[in-house]
Amino acid sequence: MSQQLTAKGEATRTRIVEATADRILAAGIGATSLDDVRADSSTSKSQLFHYFPGGKAELVRAVVALQGQRVVDAQGDGALDTYDKWERWRDGLLQHYGAMHGWGCPIGSLASEAAGTDPELAQQINAYMTGWRARLQDGLERMHAAGTLRPDADPQRLAASILAAVQGGLMLTQFEQALWPLEAALDGALGQLRAALAE
Repeated sequence: MSQQLTAKGEATRTRIVEATADRILAAGIGATSLDDVRADSSTSKSQLFHYFPGGKAELVRAVVALQGQRVVDAQGDGALDTYDKWERWRDGLLQHYGAMHGWGCPIGSLASEAAGTDPELAQQINAYMTGWRARLQDGLERMHAAGTLRPDADPQRLAASILAAVQGGLMLTQFEQALWPLEAALDGALGQLRAALAE
């Protein structure tokens, strides 16, 4: 969005996006209408289209940006270049997803539901996942360069495996409506990391 917003305008836009995110997480994109969003965010039709002239598609992309930033914030600042930092990363993700209004990965749900019909959304989700994996890989590469990981450890494959474990755990949390599958997946991922540590 290129237009400059006042503090009040930014608050209104944020309220719309957050209400949409909660509605989509609970009901999915297809079952979320702009009338639902207006009711949930206490905004008028003119307000909604003022902030999101592209309508629902633009609003969904804003939701992806919001959810992506929330996950980034939950993982903390700095490189994941020590095992202790990976443990804090695990705890941050569990706290983040445990505090959500629904279960599962909101961006993963968006990917499966809408990316096939919205190329821009698909590109945005792909960039989000690629960026998440790159951050994990960066920390592992730092550990590898420092000799913390075994010489034969492959940071790229390890990062992909850890992210796959997270996404698989999130999918199971959605089925179980409980956090324990994600906790088990994260513990398994950290077990894999421990096994790659240099002796």
